[in-house]
Amino acid sequence: MNKFSVSRIFSFLFLFIILIGTQSCSLLNIFGGKGEAMDSNGELIGAQGREGWEMTRPFGMVAIPPGTFHMGQADEDVAATQINYNKQVTIGPFYMDDTEITNNEYRQFVEDITEGSETDLPEGFVVEDLVPDSTVWVRDFTHHMGDPMMVYYWSHPAFDNYPVVGVDWEAAKYFCKWRTDHLNNFRADRGLFPMPNFRLPSEAEWEYAARGGRDMNKYPWGSPYIRNKKGCLLANFKPGRGNYFDDGFAYTSPVGTFFANDYGLYEMSGNVAEWVEDAFNPSAMPLVWDLNPTYFDEDEPKKVIRGGSWKDIAYYLETGTKTYEFKDSTRASIGFRCAMTHLGRSGGNEF
Repeated sequence: MNKFSVSRIFSFLFLFIILIGTQSCSLLNIFGGKGEAMDSNGELIGAQGREGWEMTRPFGMVAIPPGTFHMGQADEDVAATQINYNKQVTIGPFYMDDTEITNNEYRQFVEDITEGSETDLPEGFVVEDLVPDSTVWVRDFTHHMGDPMMVYYWSHPAFDNYPVVGVDWEAAKYFCKWRTDHLNNFRADRGLFPMPNFRLPSEAEWEYAARGGRDMNKYPWGSPYIRNKKGCLLANFKPGRGNYFDDGFAYTSPVGTFFANDYGLYEMSGNVAEWVEDAFNPSAMPLVWDLNPTYFDEDEPKKVIRGGSWKDIAYYLETGTKTYEFKDSTRASIGFRCAMTHLGRSGGNEF
């Protein structure tokens, strides 16, 4: 074999290695895998003329990468509930709002529904059922002068960037449906494929996202303490009996006030507790699957809330603490944020 032949062989091998490297983990295109073809020639090539799909991150959301974590208690079960033992589960990739839904974002929804949105109201609902219940500021607390909050919190622009409250579980779910239609109607007008539905996150997704990639985190910020080295509180909550203002806010705070966790999510603990998809069952943990677990029960009126709020003690801020509220209840301490499933392989820079 002459030197010229040897050189050609090495050149071929070098190009082959380069091709493998550029194909990531797939060799389909190298070894005659299924690709695009202009003419079937009698072969099975799939329907032609379909546009490609590229998942784009919705405005105001962050990408939560897939992973495995230990869901459940992150510290001592102080309340001795015994309802949240640890279980290793896997979560697929999804997107989540970086903050809780604000008054002004929710107002866009209310105004659109009032003006005759293309989204149908749920059976038995009227528009007034979707407007935040401002009376929660008076009704939730005994002998409390909540009138100023009742009058101004929802209606005044001073609170536009504060988390919406006084919204029950059903209204939060309907907001997600409206938001889906609002986006996909826009995309349909431009000939684009629809994006996946907005929805409430599952309890497992919420907890996984709250931990920010740090397994067994007690709080979203990673430290087991509620203050930083300077003595500043790391969330908006009730740090002591009768002490609401120590974190700088007597009630809620504007969204994005406190530091985000490692996934870029703000106020996953404190400010307002958040509705999630799951029905509440004290025995749910051993019942659900260990891949994207969600506990569905349409006949169960109690729904899980997570994260704790401005009026709660630190125990409820822990990533592993779960509690509930009735789905038709409105509270001055409960809001929500949306999630969206990521379609396709969980690759790319954002994952």
